[in-house]
Amino acid sequence: MSFEHYIVSGGEKLRCGYTTGSCAALASKAAARTLLSGQDSKTESLVTPKGLSVEVDILDLKRGDGWVSCAVRKDGGDDIDATDGALIYAEVSKTPVGIEIDGGKGVGRVSLRGLDQPVGHAAINSVPRRMIKDAAEEVCRKYAYEGGFKIIISVPQGEEIAKRTLNRKLGIEGGISILGTSGIVEPQSLEALVASIEIELRVIGEKGEKNLIVTPGNYGENFLSTLPELEGFPLIKCSNFFGDTLDFAAQQGMENVLMVSHMGKLVKLAGGIMNTHSRFADCRTELFAAHAALSGASRFLVEKIMASPTSDACIELLDSAGLRDKVMESLLYKIQEHLSHRSGGAYAVGAIAFSNKFGLLGMTEGGREILEKWRDKA
Repeated sequence: MSFEHYIVSGGEKLRCGYTTGSCAALASKAAARTLLSGQDSKTESLVTPKGLSVEVDILDLKRGDGWVSCAVRKDGGDDIDATDGALIYAEVSKTPVGIEIDGGKGVGRVSLRGLDQPVGHAAINSVPRRMIKDAAEEVCRKYAYEGGFKIIISVPQGEEIAKRTLNRKLGIEGGISILGTSGIVEPQSLEALVASIEIELRVIGEKGEKNLIVTPGNYGENFLSTLPELEGFPLIKCSNFFGDTLDFAAQQGMENVLMVSHMGKLVKLAGGIMNTHSRFADCRTELFAAHAALSGASRFLVEKIMASPTSDACIELLDSAGLRDKVMESLLYKIQEHLSHRSGGAYAVGAIAFSNKFGLLGMTEGGREILEKWRDKA
């Protein structure tokens, strides 16, 4: 059955889908229900973290001695999605206590530090794990079952699909990741998304607003809750389109633009990269390594940084060498330089960098000046 939820982006109506994490949770719930009730589940539903309900057909249901397996077909909606159409399986068996979740065939294993899961664990991220656990516990309550479950998530096509992703480069071997923070896939037609950013900025400009906060997405929006002095300022999500957004801000006569971004995207601006999607450029570790070398890092440390899978992993290595502050200062200086160049003096611009793991990492000079200006007016 089709998931009928739509967004309008740049005047185009686009159908949303649901994540591999939602599929894994739905398959787990259906298999657990069948195991406890003895009756085959034909459909299953759940409410995603975004608050939207998803109902799906249950496919390829099989029973064994104390276990049930079934699948849900991934629906990416109108998004360009390597996993669209893949079958996500859950095999559920009874255990004495607790909910144990692991990956089977086609689900990758973490091989490098700095990712959502520890090295050696299945690449099933934290939110999908919570969704799977919540779904299983809901079934336990319904059938007054006081034991536990072992849940194995697998994707038969996973190894082949993973070849079309960045998983191996990121340190995930043998398959895909089970992902999703909202449970929903919102399609990103690039032209439509850029157009929607321009329209949104035009609306803000027409209201007479002169101050603007720009963040790529949900991570930045969540981090802003730790900075109460920024509450009430207009906010726009730029996705990967930093450069286009800066251009649109000039067109709308903005006076102050503050970028608030996870360092994994913001670091790319230190290299003058204004579209941060990995298909255009993924030089995070190269930039960390170059600035570490400029800051006196050893060749050994530079090589380890170059081999790191994430920005957080780079920062961990810099911390171990006592070089984090020096490298961040160097990177933030270049980020400010490129932001100022792109804005062309049309407005004051700056940036705040953060990490989900380490919190606030620093501010560019322009970011600090804007923040102080706004605090004085508060």
